[in-house]
Amino acid sequence: MEKAPHANESTRAFDVIIERDEDGMLVATVPDLPGCHTQARSQDELMRRIREAIQLYLDESDEPTPPSRFLGVQKVEVPA
Repeated sequence: MEKAPHANESTRAFDVIIERDEDGMLVATVPDLPGCHTQARSQDELMRRIREAIQLYLDESDEPTPPSRFLGVQKVEVPA
């Protein structure tokens, strides 16, 4: 079970892109943290794993993480 942050602990929020790959696995990527990604079969497991991946990235990185640059996702239609 995940522990919730205590009231006096600070938290950071990261945007996460979730996609389904050709094998049906869910893949999570954090645009602000290059190379930070994971995969799982369920949404719950994916969220647990991406939180772990983000924490490991932050624990191991000597570089300060920049402010969020992710702007969003835009759907574009073209003739088929």
